[in-house]
Amino acid sequence: MSQRELHDLSRTRRLFLRDGSLLMLAGATGIGFQGRLEAALETTSPDDAVARFALITDLHYADKETAGTRHYRETPAKLAQAAKQFANAKPDFLAALGDLIDAADDVPTELGYLQQISNELDKIQLPKHYVLGNHCVDTLTKREFLDGVGQEKSYYSFDQGGVHFVVLDACFRSDGVPYQRKNFEWTDPNIEKREVDWLKQDLANTDKKTVVFVHQRLDVTGPYGIKNAAEVRKVLEDSGNVLAVFQGHSHENEHQLIGGIHYCTLVAMVEGAFQASNGFSVASVFADGTIRLSGFRQQSSYNWPGQ
Repeated sequence: MSQRELHDLSRTRRLFLRDGSLLMLAGATGIGFQGRLEAALETTSPDDAVARFALITDLHYADKETAGTRHYRETPAKLAQAAKQFANAKPDFLAALGDLIDAADDVPTELGYLQQISNELDKIQLPKHYVLGNHCVDTLTKREFLDGVGQEKSYYSFDQGGVHFVVLDACFRSDGVPYQRKNFEWTDPNIEKREVDWLKQDLANTDKKTVVFVHQRLDVTGPYGIKNAAEVRKVLEDSGNVLAVFQGHSHENEHQLIGGIHYCTLVAMVEGAFQASNGFSVASVFADGTIRLSGFRQQSSYNWPGQ
């Protein structure tokens, strides 16, 4: 076994042990590393979660050559690996946290990327919720993207298993104009005023524990952060019900606790070649507010006790 395989195997063992699952890799004989890893990915433990959901982000699917660490054409294979875990874990739904596709030079090509990755996602037999990322609307309009994935709105809320979920759209310029057709700088994401007002009312109308999905980050300043993040965080904190925010965009594992809310940034699926890299997760929410994130491959795992 190579040094890289030993590293990946050790890391996978730590992740599964961290979230309490039973891992049986070391004793396998006559099975290659990839086979043992696949077996581990199919191992889960039953629990009494009130809601469970699968998470993917930053797939950047495109039919184009690898650029740096981004392996655009390998996303379908990575998604198929994730689908095996999701089928076993039986989550209630799948949330895709933005940048489903990468940019194209023209609308027909980008619609083609969207159709191809949508066909792959259709193989995952789960309700799906799509967060708009900046690459989703680099060449397309929001309506074109939403129609392509069969979703009516770019921001909305829904309830599942006694938990309230909120999908946010930060693809607006500082002047309130929505992103579309290369009319924006990716460093200028905002949640526009009407959406902030809607969010306040939406959170005021529920007493359920709440989880938020967004693409650009609400926990940082700088190029990856939403410009009015502090304003939005205050809305979330004032509600008293928000447990966590799951986000993507910066392609890295990161976690911060701000104002009693967990901000969890997830790794990008597009990063790295398939055999060496992938990233996806399944999150469980418990009645007491505990959240357990079971991360796979490059995605970190977390266990946040309820308060």
